[in-house]
Amino acid sequence: MSDLLITLYPWTKAIHIMAVLSWMAGLFYLPRLFVYHLEKAEAVPEAPAIFFVMEEKLFRYIMHPAMIATWIMGLMLVATPGVVDWSWIWPWTKGVAVIAMTWFHFWLDWRRKDFLAERIHLTGRHFRMMNEVPTILMIVIVLSVVVKF
Repeated sequence: MSDLLITLYPWTKAIHIMAVLSWMAGLFYLPRLFVYHLEKAEAVPEAPAIFFVMEEKLFRYIMHPAMIATWIMGLMLVATPGVVDWSWIWPWTKGVAVIAMTWFHFWLDWRRKDFLAERIHLTGRHFRMMNEVPTILMIVIVLSVVVKF
């Protein structure tokens, strides 16, 4: 099995990077859609329905599959011999940040469902602030992997 993982390593790494980019794009965009949904949708009667569709398609067809691919490829990378040295701190900081990013992913889905149920209690300002969460986590992840602190 380890020989296969070593052979697949460049492909696994490439797919992992592409999946992360797709996932991050959604994590940046969905909170911004929520801001527009809250602040602009009332001006146009059809807008809430349009926002619901956009938010659902972004989450269901881009973000969620990208998150799953990110996790699968990431775990394959971790299982590849020689890729991760667990005596360093960087795999642990990256792991914690990825778990936090996954929690944020599901938090966004819970908020999406709150919009659908018309029980959203947050403001555009809240979503603007939450839009910084993936940026902070991305910085931790990239520095962990590249600088290996």
